Amino acid sequence: MNNTQPIGFIDSGVGGLTVIKEAMKQLPNENMIYLGDTARCPYGPRPAEQVVQYTWEMTRFLMKQNIKMLVIACNTATAVALEEINQALPIPVIGVIASGTRAAVKATKSQQIGIIGTIGTVNSKSYETAIMSRVASANVFSLACPKFVPLVESNQTHSPIAKKIVAETLRPLQNKKIDTLILGCTHYPLLRPIIQNVMGKDVQLVDSGAETISEVSMLLDYFNIVSLNTPKPGKLACYTTGSTKMFDEIANKWLERTDVKSQHIQLGEM
Repeated sequence: MNNTQPIGFIDSGVGGLTVIKEAMKQLPNENMIYLGDTARCPYGPRPAEQVVQYTWEMTRFLMKQNIKMLVIACNTATAVALEEINQALPIPVIGVIASGTRAAVKATKSQQIGIIGTIGTVNSKSYETAIMSRVASANVFSLACPKFVPLVESNQTHSPIAKKIVAETLRPLQNKKIDTLILGCTHYPLLRPIIQNVMGKDVQLVDSGAETISEVSMLLDYFNIVSLNTPKPGKLACYTTGSTKMFDEIANKWLERTDVKSQHIQLGEM
């Protein structure tokens, strides 16, 4: 392994770009490869066995690209597939749930913590279990938000319909007196301004994906595989199983770039 090998990122769609955005800030010298399985998104409502299969298909594709670390930038995939993939691969593998949990526990003052995520993530109780193992006195309120990912994937994050759907969906959490809310899906930060407006300024939002990059940085140092100062910033290569046009529109807008040009690939049986 050499230090200029890329870090691989996988997600069910475009949501993991929120993790890439933070990675580009904290790790500007690193080469990165991103794969979004937009053709089969969302993963949240799918059976766990299918999510594991799809996650393995993405992982195998990136392993062929000679990555030095794998970031599962998808909460649903992290919840059901991280442990199995981590045990099988010869490189470091990191998910997004542990980092988000630590940040939420650190942020909360009232121990009233909310979690929003996909049906798969919420049903797995991964965040709930992780929080309670650290703070037994915490009150955790989980809410599945199945309509959020389709909003992001269809590039409607600033539309009137997005404001309506977010407000209606989050209503059950508004009387729970939470002071911290985990965005337990990497798609959700693209809806962050609307979520913050609905929940109010006194609720601290925790971006599980962004928190993960601090851990990635630590592991790069620990395994001595960090890409040191280079004359040029690291390169980003993007792949999608769906529409490259839609992917590129969302990626360039979110990453504040104009040069993202994804490549279309096929995985398994689409």
